[in-house]
Amino acid sequence: MNTVYLDGQFVDAAEARISPLDRGFLFADGVYEVVPVFNGVPFRIEEHLQRLERSMRELQIDNPHPREQWRALCGEIVSRNGGGNVSIYVQVTRGTAAKRDHVFPVPAVPPTVFMSASPLSLSPLHNPDSAVGAKALTREDNRWDRCDIKSVALLPNILFRQMAQVVGAAEVILTRNGCVTEGSSTNVFVVKNGRIATPPISNRILAGVTRNLTVEICRQHGLPIEEREVTKAELEAADELWITSSTKDVLPIVALEGRAVGGGRPGPVWKELAGYFLAYKRKICNLG
Repeated sequence: MNTVYLDGQFVDAAEARISPLDRGFLFADGVYEVVPVFNGVPFRIEEHLQRLERSMRELQIDNPHPREQWRALCGEIVSRNGGGNVSIYVQVTRGTAAKRDHVFPVPAVPPTVFMSASPLSLSPLHNPDSAVGAKALTREDNRWDRCDIKSVALLPNILFRQMAQVVGAAEVILTRNGCVTEGSSTNVFVVKNGRIATPPISNRILAGVTRNLTVEICRQHGLPIEEREVTKAELEAADELWITSSTKDVLPIVALEGRAVGGGRPGPVWKELAGYFLAYKRKICNLG
């Protein structure tokens, strides 16, 4: 899997080149999306493209392609990389200006568009009975206040994720002023006495496509769920914790800061949700 797309051409990854004056390189002036693909079928692609378009609008980057062309490019990058289960990475930057300058280029320059595809492993949700769950840490959220934009400016997220990696954890769950925001690259759900809660959409969290689907599935199947502020105390006292993302699906957290969550194994509410979620994926992506 080494074919990428860059500004109108599909090329070998080793041959792809961007200018050192590209604003994505100089300023992290760009946005991105990650679209999971199962059995060759992009999963929730409309929701991902809608969010990509929103991120570009928020940063005032001209959208280089209509929606149907984005769909076609996603299909082509999957096909050229063998199909199956992959994740598509899409990045759009403000483009390459004549010189380095903080202000937007005048006149505007064409955005830089980059796409790639990487192998994607199936999450533990695909076999809930054998899932063991993962560990997480907690830290104070020190990121900027526009986390609703899926920007490539991810240095704080990278540092948090590295903290987790060093101690064998899957994620760092972030809190601000005593309330949960999200993980470094995930959304967060807590379960207490059978009731599910997740922080509401705001400028402080990304409106995760998998987060929104999880809320949708819970409501569809009568699982009690609230979108509301979740306190750090609730996080620490939860019977179950889940994190969600496009590449992790809904992953149970069974230890937080070295303490067992619930019984230290995936809980019954997660197992019920996993069944509904997997049935939906099988239907949409023609999975066996």
